[in-house]
Amino acid sequence: MTGKSFDPEPIELALPFSGRWLAQNSPARRVPSHGTDLLGERFAIDFVGVDSRGRTADIRDWHTFIGTEPPTRFFSFGRPILSPVDGTVVDAHDSEIDHEARRSQLTLVPYVLGQAERLREGIPAIAGNYVVIALPGGAPFVALVHLRLSSLRVSIGDAVSVGQPIAECGNSGNSTQPHLHLQVMDSENLSVARGVPMVLLNFREWPRGAGSPIARRTGMPAEGSHVAPLTQLPRSA
Repeated sequence: MTGKSFDPEPIELALPFSGRWLAQNSPARRVPSHGTDLLGERFAIDFVGVDSRGRTADIRDWHTFIGTEPPTRFFSFGRPILSPVDGTVVDAHDSEIDHEARRSQLTLVPYVLGQAERLREGIPAIAGNYVVIALPGGAPFVALVHLRLSSLRVSIGDAVSVGQPIAECGNSGNSTQPHLHLQVMDSENLSVARGVPMVLLNFREWPRGAGSPIARRTGMPAEGSHVAPLTQLPRSA
């Protein structure tokens, strides 16, 4: 399915996780959010799991500064990923390895230079392991990308509901650190999909540089802010 037209109103999604996460490459900062319209990424957003101190990992050693790191040392890795919508799984892929993570500039530069080659290798080299869900009515489609190898709990044709565990966060595909890439698109085929606007529902946001959280019933997190589901936090948080 390609080329469908949708209402200008953004598609509403629940947060696809519990706990606290850092928003990166947010469409609240710029569109296209990832600097490209390819692969349906125009309105995509990335989330990196953090702890209460805002750290993505609790270990920093010489590997952090001059080498690669095992993905298992990052808080994101292995966290449950939940369905953000009611719908039907129309595509799923689960055979890509979870790469070593890269925080060092010495390892990031050659990795970035290899992105064009990974794009030529095809969707799995970019998206890694993923799940695509069709909303009721058959479209549009929600993609959850960079999932952990062998963690998918759903298959093509399965009906899913909001909050249902479907996989775990990983570091597969074009990913330098374990994280979740989330997007809405007009086709289940990532190679031809066009991005569709989206908003997130019922979350608490800690804006970058601010100590007090904001309760948001709908919206898109700002770049660098932290988010968590509203219902999973005490009222005083």
